[in-house]
Amino acid sequence: MPYVLGMDIGSTSTVAAVARRRNETWARPEVVALDAGEPVVPSVLHLSPDGSLTVGQPAVDDPGRTTRDFVRRIGDDVPLLLGGEPCPPENLIAELAAWVVERVAAREGGFAEAVVLSHPAGWGSHRRDLLRRALWHLDVRNVTLLPHPVTVAENHAARGFPGTTAAVYALGGSTFEAALVRRNPQGTYEAFGLPQGLDPLGGTDFDEALAEHVRTVLGRDFAGTARRETHPTPHGLLRECDRVKRELAVGTETDVMLALPTGPVRVPVTRTQFEDLIRPAVRATVDLLVRAVHSAGLTPAQLDGVLLAGGSARIPLVRELLAAAFPVPVEVEPDPQLTAATGAALAACQVVSPRRRPVPAPPSTPVSGAGTAAFPARHSEPHHAPHGEPPPRPPIRIAPLNLPKPSRLALARGRGREG
Repeated sequence: MPYVLGMDIGSTSTVAAVARRRNETWARPEVVALDAGEPVVPSVLHLSPDGSLTVGQPAVDDPGRTTRDFVRRIGDDVPLLLGGEPCPPENLIAELAAWVVERVAAREGGFAEAVVLSHPAGWGSHRRDLLRRALWHLDVRNVTLLPHPVTVAENHAARGFPGTTAAVYALGGSTFEAALVRRNPQGTYEAFGLPQGLDPLGGTDFDEALAEHVRTVLGRDFAGTARRETHPTPHGLLRECDRVKRELAVGTETDVMLALPTGPVRVPVTRTQFEDLIRPAVRATVDLLVRAVHSAGLTPAQLDGVLLAGGSARIPLVRELLAAAFPVPVEVEPDPQLTAATGAALAACQVVSPRRRPVPAPPSTPVSGAGTAAFPARHSEPHHAPHGEPPPRPPIRIAPLNLPKPSRLALARGRGREG
């Protein structure tokens, strides 16, 4: 069945969604389980000693052969080192995107008619051209690049958001973006104004704040045992704090559970305690969104809504502070970590079928699932020309990613550890 693909490759995680064509309509996008049934894959690449390049958190995290957080490095003239070899960040993003394309093609029985990849709001033409060229070198050529706020807005619109002008608040694992979008005459969204950002700031910082709270509660016992490696490693503690953070998004209290040499320990944490720890950081993000609105010559009251995205946007304190600063509806989906990828798939439908009139889905329609709901393809011109030929060369020479050939085979055939 013909389909299109939307991708959101973030600094900490990657999500993909597909929409399948049904006669003259497109089925509602479904999030793809890229690895072991999970819709979210860590944005991590690992180069094994045998030369195979695999995606996801490796069993053994060798800093010299594992790279992460490369999305924000694109455009940096200093390449990253992976296995001792220099690797431009855009090539790493392209490798991850190619892996997603191959995984989805294997599942769907063929390649997508169009691919839309969301990118940070602050990227200019130079960074986009770097990524297009890196994708071209990997034979991934039917990709349209769209700003992250646009794909977020497209998804909210498909769920029933009727607004024309909105602020997009995107709080992910290690980045925050504030941007503005508006509907254009074709009925789709476009970014405008000057996007704002805090980098790094995100859910991993909230995990660390909670971990520090746990260390304080446990006091000298924790500090004394940690150095003797008889206590859980910081990585394990942060993983537990991430779990607690997610539980507190829906509950009011839970426990941080640790295994000390003397036995298991539970550290009770309430939502109020957790929110007090992160309140200054969340307030800074809200203030930055207000600044982005004012810099565009608008006031919060002139917006039609605030659209949320990113895994950390599910934290109730985020909605509370936004509602206090913006006298307009604050829209968030059940799992905002999937919002951008699903919106990218919706935008890909428009790339293939740009002549349909926009008809938003009712608000009660779920984001993903069995894909039984369908909607007409929306009227929109492609945001970029079809990539039938290479884009113009950027003004500087970019060195290719000289990974061993077996790494490409591992990606193409899906071998090695992939999650």
